[in-house]
Amino acid sequence: MDKSLPSILHAIDTTGPGGAETVFLDLTENLTLPGYRSIAIIKGPGWVEDQLKARGIHYYIVKPESGFSLAYYRQLIRIIRENNVRLIQAHLLGSTLTYSLIALLLRIPLVATLHGRVDVNPNERLIFLKNLIMKLGVSRLVTVSQDLADYIEARGLFSKQDIRVIYNGVDVAKYGKNTLQDIRQQLQLEDDAILIGSVGNVRPAKAYHVLIDAAKEVVAHNPKVHFVIAGHKKPALMARLDDQIKRLGLSTNIHFVGFQDSVEFLGQVDLFALSSSSEGFSISTIEAMATGLAVVVTRCGGPEEIVNHGKNGLMVPVNDAASLAQSIMELLGDVRLRTTLADNGKHHAASTFSMNRLLTSYHNEYLSLLPGRFHADENIHE
Repeated sequence: MDKSLPSILHAIDTTGPGGAETVFLDLTENLTLPGYRSIAIIKGPGWVEDQLKARGIHYYIVKPESGFSLAYYRQLIRIIRENNVRLIQAHLLGSTLTYSLIALLLRIPLVATLHGRVDVNPNERLIFLKNLIMKLGVSRLVTVSQDLADYIEARGLFSKQDIRVIYNGVDVAKYGKNTLQDIRQQLQLEDDAILIGSVGNVRPAKAYHVLIDAAKEVVAHNPKVHFVIAGHKKPALMARLDDQIKRLGLSTNIHFVGFQDSVEFLGQVDLFALSSSSEGFSISTIEAMATGLAVVVTRCGGPEEIVNHGKNGLMVPVNDAASLAQSIMELLGDVRLRTTLADNGKHHAASTFSMNRLLTSYHNEYLSLLPGRFHADENIHE
């Protein structure tokens, strides 16, 4: 890495796997501008650090102290100055607030990406002050869906002209059905077991209790169906879900398997279901579509901008286990419909939610804020 070059700093304040973290990593690795290098700052060890190492990205770990710490900000400023940072890309509320203050102090443009309504929760402590800091420090606010942009505008946080909607994207070429049997072998399932896959860390917004209620009806209709959920488990919530599974007699048909590589995991399942009550976007949905899976998703925000009901997937109301179960059973019973939706979904993911579209959109935003040395037709990544 040529340290004589100015740099673009990418920052996030979470350390585990998730949609925001995936976008953070993809931008840091793949969005290279001529004459600039990319660096990252994270807050601690974990999955994100492992990915930064694997991708060969130069990074720093700066651990914040409790409360407002001048020492923490001094350390960040030192790194920024040593690396001649010319633009900062922050993700999620915590990093946006931190780097809004630094951007104001150092007069560096800040692009902030918010990934869901949780980032602008009106019940957040000191919300008025936090909103003011963002307004003053953010040069360009990016949201991952129009629904989130409309919500932020309606709350009066940012005006419409100050918000850019950039959909998350994936490298669609990596996704597809595979011949792996890892899941079936791990769970000791029969070869003719039907796998309904879900991807997402165990947290309230994923509404897995609704999926479990839907599974009760589906399994009663066809006991060969198994629901397999991939994602890190939050112990307290997982305990309640385990109790629900046992109470409904579904212990042999519902499996929380922890974090999995989404490419390998989705390639082994037969159908994808999203039960969320709220989603800023839903990377897992476009990953499933790119894999060639028919999808059933809830109308919970972001998915409405991904799925066209009846054309490339099925949509159901939030918190409606009966509708979710009915749609899953409809697809299981209609091979022609399932195949049509899967084929259309795969094409839609490739044409609308590709990695190249994501990079091009951020590239253009960066260029509008950096010194005018570039042209829009220059390479956005190597």
